Amino acid sequence: ILIICLLIGETYENIPGQSKITFLLQAIRNTTAAEEARQMAAVLLRRLLSSAFDEVYPTLPSDVQTAIKSELLMIIQMETQSSMRKKVCDIAAELARNLIDEDGNNQWPEGLKFLFDSVTCNAVGQMATDFAPGFQKKFHEKVIAALLQTMEDQGNQRVQAHAAAALINFTEDCPKSLLIPYLDNLVKHLHSIMVLKLQELIQKGTKLVLEQVVTSIASVADTAEEKFVPYYDLFMPSLKHIVENAVQKELRLLRGKTIECISLIGLAVGKEKFMQDASDVMQLLLKTQTDFNDMEDDDPQISYMISAWARMCKILGKEFQQYLPVVMGPLMKTASIKPEVALLDTQDMENMSDDDGWEFVNLGDQQSFGIKTAGLEEKSTACQMLVCYAKELKEGFVEYTEQVVKLMVPLLKFYFHDDILQPLNTKPAESMPLLLECARVRGPEYLTQMWHFMCDALIKAIGTEPDSDVLSEIMHSFAKCIEVMGDGCLNNEHFEELGGILKAKLEEHFKNQELRQVKRQDEDYDEQVEESLQDEDDNDVYILTKVSDILHSIFSSYKEKVLPWFEQLLPLIVNLICPHRPWPDRQWGLCIFDDVIEHCSPASFKYAEYFLRPMLQYVCDNSPEVRQAAAYGLGVMAQYGGDNYRPFCTEALPLLVRVIQSADSKTKENVNATENCISAVGKIMKFKPDCVNVEEVLPHWLSWLPLHEDKEEAVQTFNYLCDLIESNHPIVLGPNNTNLPKIFSIIAEGEMHEAIKHEDPCAKRLANVVRQVQTSGGLWTECIAQLSPEQQAAIQELLNSA
Repeated sequence: ILIICLLIGETYENIPGQSKITFLLQAIRNTTAAEEARQMAAVLLRRLLSSAFDEVYPTLPSDVQTAIKSELLMIIQMETQSSMRKKVCDIAAELARNLIDEDGNNQWPEGLKFLFDSVTCNAVGQMATDFAPGFQKKFHEKVIAALLQTMEDQGNQRVQAHAAAALINFTEDCPKSLLIPYLDNLVKHLHSIMVLKLQELIQKGTKLVLEQVVTSIASVADTAEEKFVPYYDLFMPSLKHIVENAVQKELRLLRGKTIECISLIGLAVGKEKFMQDASDVMQLLLKTQTDFNDMEDDDPQISYMISAWARMCKILGKEFQQYLPVVMGPLMKTASIKPEVALLDTQDMENMSDDDGWEFVNLGDQQSFGIKTAGLEEKSTACQMLVCYAKELKEGFVEYTEQVVKLMVPLLKFYFHDDILQPLNTKPAESMPLLLECARVRGPEYLTQMWHFMCDALIKAIGTEPDSDVLSEIMHSFAKCIEVMGDGCLNNEHFEELGGILKAKLEEHFKNQELRQVKRQDEDYDEQVEESLQDEDDNDVYILTKVSDILHSIFSSYKEKVLPWFEQLLPLIVNLICPHRPWPDRQWGLCIFDDVIEHCSPASFKYAEYFLRPMLQYVCDNSPEVRQAAAYGLGVMAQYGGDNYRPFCTEALPLLVRVIQSADSKTKENVNATENCISAVGKIMKFKPDCVNVEEVLPHWLSWLPLHEDKEEAVQTFNYLCDLIESNHPIVLGPNNTNLPKIFSIIAEGEMHEAIKHEDPCAKRLANVVRQVQTSGGLWTECIAQLSPEQQAAIQELLNSA
């Protein structure tokens, strides 16, 4: 009866939800029943807890909940069949996952104690992934100790392998600072187990634990980064030995994982340490690569090799270019895999099992679009690697740009969205501006031809891409491409199509906001609904930021020539900055008008009636993001805006000062807005000095320096400071140069906060100011004496570097 009950879905479905848990537990516990029935009961129970936990579990009486938890733990202890025990562990992991709240508080402490006492590694590993990094922060001491102890269990290879796998899950998402104190102990255990398992491989041919331990070493190194340097020499000889000698077919996975491990360790410790073995490693990889064409399509080494080459490229930089002729053939072959697709009716789809490797997307009640995922993960990885080469090698990759573009552009239409295949959707777009940068070296004609091949496809993809994550990547990529290509890259047809698309995106943004407000009035509205609405809102705002990116790139390339085209969008942008709109709308609407002012110069005043009053009003807004956008706009208004803006510069000054002098202006959430206000005051004094009393404002402005959070505005203010010093401005230098120690401390603080890159011309100007004082001994001594040791070191660093 039990077997019939479990195998005939209709009967099972008729059992009330709350009773299903106890019914299925009974079936699992019934050791006299057929193994098939017990396993199916376990699968059904896990699915029930996964898909309908909130409907079935919280409604149970507390004593029944306690009994279920106890029974699960008891079954794990009593079960003799390993496959069945694994399934029950999975159920326990699913229940435990649902019993940890959003703050990471565990509602099943006895379950956790049981895990640590018996170390059911699958459950620990799953929880480490599901609740990272909170799980790691709370339980690092117990988990690491328990897993290392279990890995020492030489009597049970499978348990050792599970413990190593759980350690991988744990360290992958473990904050570096938490892992470092355990590094000595971890390394000691991993090394001794690796040596032991290498001997076992040679003597008995067993490899399961060694495969997992190699990946554990890679994961620890990846998290520890430069802290792994002292342990590098302990592992590298053995790892190289495995790659060199594990050539038999049954050792392909071990060899692939070891190649991955070596490349991750190299990336972790850096070029200087890795160079001692780089030549050997490259020869091993090259030898494997020459055998690549003989590898079977399902050889697990392929994906490990492809990823390892990309890491080697990151480590070696430009020196990697010499290996491209060897690497690119197999990589392009993998990236060019054609997926098998089919349009099936629902009945046909149901007849296909999961084992066939097909994934489906419903196209309505009757049809589904299917794609065979075999090989697609490798294709996805290969696309990532091509982007990596273009990014790292730049003009060194130029020989391959044409074939990569021809591969990537059609992939912009790849609509199958899945976490594993995400690079197939996002990397083609990401590659476009990088490939244009690579192609620059061949001259403008070649570059333009390549851009023409991309441009139409990118615009069409912006108009048709349904997934917001992929759409945002395509929009960002398109904006970057325009920045690379500059004025003239879009023709009239492009502008017309793009204008229609951006208009539709903005209209959709407002419509979605209205729909969400309607849903908030619905009788079913609750916290869960609000959470979902917030996610939708975040997605919409992110797309809005990409609309802003595209407009920024167009304004910066085309200047005021593009204003007639922009007018079709103007009413929608004005709507964004209305007072009743949410702060992200007002922030991004202001950013778009900031670009109009900055790049269209005096011509922007034609539209001032739409944005000037809101900009002045929003500089004192409650939202720091809105304040920042408004302050930046007032700064560029002074810098680029022309004479019509003069009275508004005068009006802006006291508003900016009010923000700067407010009590909480330098708190973490406010500092960027405040620094933009300080920079704007500097720009008004520099570019519109007749609009303000510079002598009165200047001492205050000096007291607010330096800026160090907003790097772009920091450069602006330091350049203006250099202007004032170089012109011997009396208020800045003070009587008899008494302000110089203060100026030195401003420069030192800027250096300490890395406010200016040493290659920036501004750094050289600041260093020259310091050197000039160096030549007058007494003044130099006085200035240096008033600095802290850290500030003195920062001044020396600036002198050495700029």
